[in-house]
Amino acid sequence: MEKRRHHPTSPTWATATLFTLLTLLAIGLLPSCDYDETVETCPVSVHLIYPDNSIEPYEGARVEMKDATSSIYVDSTDASGTARFNLPPGLYEATTNSQYIDSTGSSRWRYIFNGVKSLIVISPDSTNRIELTLKMSKKRIVE
Repeated sequence: MEKRRHHPTSPTWATATLFTLLTLLAIGLLPSCDYDETVETCPVSVHLIYPDNSIEPYEGARVEMKDATSSIYVDSTDASGTARFNLPPGLYEATTNSQYIDSTGSSRWRYIFNGVKSLIVISPDSTNRIELTLKMSKKRIVE
């Protein structure tokens, strides 16, 4: 006795294949129905620590927070030298690179500040207060 095989173009094979594909599609779509698109964020403050005998904190210094996926969040400092963010939990790096020109005395000076801090863990159960110590270069401006 000869066994019958279903040919790929037979109606039974086509129906079974269509049913399987539709079932897999329906199963794949079910979890997406309950997807919540809100992202939890954490308040974060980055306070710049200026070197002794340099300048007082000032408003407008740029501060960047970069996460592990290379997303960059940017803010500027307030008059107390603090930048404030709302960031998703994760691992971050804080950086700043700013210039300040002091022309209050008889000479004008250019201050260049750099700072970086890596491996910062941001989480909902942490204080998320970061102190970023700055390095400084100072140059007299001659006119």
